[in-house]
Amino acid sequence: MSLPPLRWWWTAGVLVPAIALYTIVLGTASLVSGLLDGRGFWAHRSAQLWARLILLTSGVAIRLRGRPLPPPGESCIFVANHSSIYDVPILFTALPRQLRIMAKSALGYVPFIGWHLHRSGHLLVNRKHPGAGIFKRMQRMARSGASLVVFPEGSRTMDGTVHRFKGGIFLLAIENGLPIVPVSVSGSRVVMPKGRFMVCPATVEVTVHDAIPTRGLAREDARALAERVRGIVASAVQGGTGRADSSS
Repeated sequence: MSLPPLRWWWTAGVLVPAIALYTIVLGTASLVSGLLDGRGFWAHRSAQLWARLILLTSGVAIRLRGRPLPPPGESCIFVANHSSIYDVPILFTALPRQLRIMAKSALGYVPFIGWHLHRSGHLLVNRKHPGAGIFKRMQRMARSGASLVVFPEGSRTMDGTVHRFKGGIFLLAIENGLPIVPVSVSGSRVVMPKGRFMVCPATVEVTVHDAIPTRGLAREDARALAERVRGIVASAVQGGTGRADSSS
């Protein structure tokens, strides 16, 4: 029986303990800051530092390209493809805005990470019973000037293909009048694909596309909007099998 490669041992013996330390220290800082700042702004600063430290320790560099980001304080929904568990720290580092994520409610039970998500305004959703409260929470988020990061494929891709986007978040965007900003993440599968317990250094390319306004759209437009955004995102992902929207 052959032994795992050296990179596996480095991941298990060095990287995982380092990430655990970052999570405990900065998770605690996030909770303390939440006592002074109910909006979660300082808590997100802790999350951004957490993300940068993880990428630095992992040897992950980011190349940002594409269109300018929306102005600070202007709420939007960043919609990205999902290839790796590293996508969240990558986007927290690449997008210097007040960000909140939409994630499955089970994450709320993870020590430190779950406590941070609950206290700093992230949207934790029970996929089987999302409930009407998600609409009100998005309204509060928008009023605070924060933006949402969503991976509408629902789970990480196994083969690099950008799969079908679920329509729920696009319906919520239309109902709240929030613009959609498509974001393509290319190369994160090299770092750590789904199903592999080993981290490899890489340069990840993050492409920001033009914002798509949703004001004036009807609920019935959500499915077409989801397909349009998926095509834009996939167009800048290696192996994504998409094409750019002509109006983007």
